[in-house]
Amino acid sequence: MPATEAAEVRPTALGSVDLVPVFPALAFERMVGMQYPAGDPSRLYVVLQEGRIVSVANHANADSHRVFLDITDRVSRAGNEEGLLGLAFDPQFLDSGHFYVYYSAAGPRRSILSRFTAVGGQVDHASELVVLEVGQPYSNHNGGEIAFGPDGYLYVALGDGGRAGDPMGHGQNKATLLGSILRIDVAPLDEQGLYSVPPDNPFTGDPQARGEIWAWGLRNPWRFSFDRLTGDLWTADVGQNLYEEIDLILPGANYGWNLMEGFDCYGASDCSRDGLTLPVIEYGREDGCSVTGGYVYRGSRLQSLYGAYVYGDFCSGKIWALRYEAGSVTAHALIADTDLQIASFAEGPDGELYVLSFTGRVYGLSEADSRG
Repeated sequence: MPATEAAEVRPTALGSVDLVPVFPALAFERMVGMQYPAGDPSRLYVVLQEGRIVSVANHANADSHRVFLDITDRVSRAGNEEGLLGLAFDPQFLDSGHFYVYYSAAGPRRSILSRFTAVGGQVDHASELVVLEVGQPYSNHNGGEIAFGPDGYLYVALGDGGRAGDPMGHGQNKATLLGSILRIDVAPLDEQGLYSVPPDNPFTGDPQARGEIWAWGLRNPWRFSFDRLTGDLWTADVGQNLYEEIDLILPGANYGWNLMEGFDCYGASDCSRDGLTLPVIEYGREDGCSVTGGYVYRGSRLQSLYGAYVYGDFCSGKIWALRYEAGSVTAHALIADTDLQIASFAEGPDGELYVLSFTGRVYGLSEADSRG
């Protein structure tokens, strides 16, 4: 019988990796993301928290960058977690020139999702069309990831609005967009930037809920991604004081914050888990203090990691991989122990993964040197 993707036998052991600088001549401060437009992998676009996006030629000898977008005059950095946090290219970017950014603004404090338009590779900064504004009561827990799903809809991650313990109860309130992952239709926007809510969103028609919500009960989802093969949506959710967690996002699911932190009740010795979706995995403060979501690996260089979800921690610099099959974790391993502040991961057009250091460089993954 001919081999198929589903029939391939993949190793269950998860191999260790080394991190190799991808652009040795370049370094970026406060780097929080990297993307590329569909159909044009010739340049990679690096998101800098200060409010700039710069592009780099997609080859190892790149020694310079171009400024693609500079909205430092619009971005608020009053809080350490605020800034320009997300970038998503329209799936038809090569024709439309449209791309979307998520950033913090002041007066009043809020998160903004906007569309810009580039013509001939040059961004018209006056083309900004504000799609969504969400008030932020505090400076932290902004979320910030935005990405188009395989269904063509735009997904947006929002934290609970900040402060310890979710004092305003946003995580368990579907009447607010905070503490949720949203799913909206931005094709097309009208002249005022108004989007629509997909009719199959789980809370469409519910008068007690915002129809944009795809999943809720999240504290600060820092980096989500879609498995390019299966379409599964994975996110990391930063914990309070005890646990960090990885979640497989399902439509309408409630991930428990602030009733739960990881698998444990939050602020109580006991709590009801009825109606809650528990994490795929958690880890405690002995392994880190701020989880960074990654990707399911679908490249070709690291066969032992194929199909495994790769993620890390900003504080400890550790990188793990897990394999999730039939509703349970079948393998989990520490695959790299670094001294980096891991701010984000990125996925190249070939499925290979990158690690983004907050205070320095972009790294690729290679099989660990086992020669000792």
